[in-house]
Amino acid sequence: MALASKNSVRSEREFQDLLRRLELALDASQIGVWEHDLREHEISWDVQMHRLYQTGQRSGPVPTSIWSNAIHPEDRDRANQEFSDAIAKRGQYNSEFRIIWPNGEIRYIRSRAHFYVSEEGAPSFIGAEWDVTADVLLNAEAARQREVAEARALALEESTARIEHAAAHDYLTGLPNRRFFDKRIAELAEDENVSTLAVLHLDLDEFKQINDSYGHAAGDAVLRAAALRIAAVLPETGMAARIGGDEFVIVLVNFESMDELREIARRVQKRLRKKIRFGHEMLQSGVSIGISWSADRGDSNLLAESDMALYAAKSGGRDRIEFFTQRLKDELMGKRRIAEELKLALTSGEIVPYYQLQFDAQTREIVGLEALARWRHRERGILAPADFLKVADEHGLTAEIDASILRHVLKDRREWQRHGIDVPRISVNISGQRLYDPFLISDLEALDIPDKAIVFELIETIFLDDCDDEMMQSVDRIKLMGIEIEIDDFGSGHASLIGLVRLRPTRLKIDRQLVDAIDTSDEQRRVVKSIVEIAKALGVKVIAEGVETERHAATLAKLGCDALQGFALSRPVPAADIDRQLSALVAG
Repeated sequence: MALASKNSVRSEREFQDLLRRLELALDASQIGVWEHDLREHEISWDVQMHRLYQTGQRSGPVPTSIWSNAIHPEDRDRANQEFSDAIAKRGQYNSEFRIIWPNGEIRYIRSRAHFYVSEEGAPSFIGAEWDVTADVLLNAEAARQREVAEARALALEESTARIEHAAAHDYLTGLPNRRFFDKRIAELAEDENVSTLAVLHLDLDEFKQINDSYGHAAGDAVLRAAALRIAAVLPETGMAARIGGDEFVIVLVNFESMDELREIARRVQKRLRKKIRFGHEMLQSGVSIGISWSADRGDSNLLAESDMALYAAKSGGRDRIEFFTQRLKDELMGKRRIAEELKLALTSGEIVPYYQLQFDAQTREIVGLEALARWRHRERGILAPADFLKVADEHGLTAEIDASILRHVLKDRREWQRHGIDVPRISVNISGQRLYDPFLISDLEALDIPDKAIVFELIETIFLDDCDDEMMQSVDRIKLMGIEIEIDDFGSGHASLIGLVRLRPTRLKIDRQLVDAIDTSDEQRRVVKSIVEIAKALGVKVIAEGVETERHAATLAKLGCDALQGFALSRPVPAADIDRQLSALVAG
């Protein structure tokens, strides 16, 4: 008996120790324990339950209304129903609901319980509840952040899609642009299923007169109508593109004869002769067409040849169709003569820079200059790039022009500094061809170019998403020399979004075609805004070129462009004129 008594005392002590540990654990975890007597409809709460519900009591039985009334009105019916379902099933009770404290604060409670029948046969639920407000709010905030992140990602994806579409398509007509055209021609040249390939080069007649007489809106209407009419006559395997102001091209494959080409060209002419309604006016244009074709898929001169044929068509009286011929080939020889003259001009120093000022979009302070090549021709006077750069490119002289202009720029810069002028950065074109020159870096080092003084603009149809490691190595070494990199004509198809991310230039220049209707076209404003947003996200500054009016300048500044360049602000002038302008600022 004594032994049994001792064991009983020890068991009681161990039981009490266990209870104290359990109470300590419950208190530390802030979990409240309750029992619901289903027969008596009474609830017994421990201290923590009263704390959870802010009743002001410590423990003991409470009426069921205390629990029910504390539940948020929006959750009450559901919580009661869930408890009733658990009673009916005599199973587990599992619920989460909100309660309202006496001070009005809302808390989130999780409740778990098991059905239990006592030795006397009394049914009840024994359960636990704890406050999960912090978890709920944290999860809600995480969900909100996910929604925000997803929305931003979607917006960025949409902006990216708009920019990439704009980079490959003409904003006005929706047709593929020059970049898309060049890519397609290259693909067809490699396609073994292509037996014949032709390019029809179209130029709208009287387009300038329509623009001058009725305004740019009328000209845009003509271009859109022309694009639709051209697309309507294309065979299934054909493609049309807009590659210039009023210039279109049609690419045809696997045609059977020149007669077939002529017939397609005539159908295009017939449609484009039809009048176009513009307001109360009926506008009428026409089209001249130059055609070149080849049975050699690798022939890369089709566009140049069709351009020559087009020139002949327009020279012969417009609204004509001309095929490329030997006579036109002879004219190409004339271009070669121009190239020879150009080589002599480079040797004699006739290729010189003219400078156009760049201004801060907000303050209109001068922030930079762009050096633009001009040819001081001995007989024809000052020639603009349009008169010789195409020939230079075709004959591999672009890199020499780049180098000559850079040497002139550094010389002019030193002269301006000698006059006490704080010269802003100067942008100089650099071609893709020159980036592959193995002597480029050593030539640049020999020029001792001051840090941040010169900016190189990447020009030509350089597909930056396809540029190889050799080009990127040249660009990286140029950056290390303190020469900044800009992307020119962004949005025209000459530079891609992928290339922009890879290259990380200091600035990009929005192409003048996107600027032209910036104050009248919602679509162009959205495209420019998207370009600015992408650039800002990458830490790239934005310059808008082709700023022709003050309205252009105001709109572009509002859209977030950092700098402006164009005839509305400054025209290209010789170095001596820039010297006087900058000297006047210093004197002022």
